[in-house]
Amino acid sequence: MTVDRGRCMGSGICAALAGSFFTLEGDRSRPVSGETAPDETVLDAADSCPAGAITVTEDGRVVGPRD
Repeated sequence: MTVDRGRCMGSGICAALAGSFFTLEGDRSRPVSGETAPDETVLDAADSCPAGAITVTEDGRVVGPRD
């Protein structure tokens, strides 16, 4: 998973929903670890990001955010 820090608006929704996967650094989010299996918590955070800054991939294929 990645966070586009240029798009991130620092709402903190990802850290609130999935604090073990995302943290706020300054006024922007970043993944705690870039290599995380795309579980439901991570996908929910990507779906909820108001800026659409989170991208979740699995085996090189984008799986989140979901439509």
